[in-house]
Amino acid sequence: MRFDVLVEVRLRQGIADPEGATIERALPALGFTGIGQVRVGKAIRMVVEAARIQDAEQVASQVALRLLSNPVIEDVEVTVLGSAPAAGGQAAAGGGAIGQ
Repeated sequence: MRFDVLVEVRLRQGIADPEGATIERALPALGFTGIGQVRVGKAIRMVVEAARIQDAEQVASQVALRLLSNPVIEDVEVTVLGSAPAAGGQAAAGGGAIGQ
């Protein structure tokens, strides 16, 4: 089976986030108020071929930890969104959040 997977990588709590701080400082100048604690991360989507949803989550987690993130300063969250469509087909419903 093919599974749609979302990998979210963000800085660990306590690690300085200068990009998030810059965005937060700019918000009032653009008329946005009441927004704070802005943190910036990255989202990576992929399709994983695996026999089971648990296998897809495990493969995506290994990719995230070994290639997509720096485990010393970043946290990773892997979410299996559901079955990916076959060529020209519709995606099956299902899936859910599977965290690190």
